[in-house]
Amino acid sequence: MKPGQSEIDPKGLIYEAYRIDGITSGECRSIFLDWVLTLPDEIKPDQALRCLLSRHQDSAPTHPMTIVLRDGLSGTAVPRRRGGWRSRPRG
Repeated sequence: MKPGQSEIDPKGLIYEAYRIDGITSGECRSIFLDWVLTLPDEIKPDQALRCLLSRHQDSAPTHPMTIVLRDGLSGTAVPRRRGGWRSRPRG
């Protein structure tokens, strides 16, 4: 495995995000989405998020990725689709 790769971060995406100078919250959200989509099926995202936060938040509490990970744990980072009859104009 390469540095930063682990069972909970197979591609090392989260690890690398913390090393990008000037990374934005939008870029972190994009990386987070890629990370979630590539997470092995046997690993539960909430458990992996807790582990990633314990690994990174103390050294980088205000980093955009830390904020995205916290939002992911609380369920606010995952975009919700509003479709069907609720998104159609009325009248």
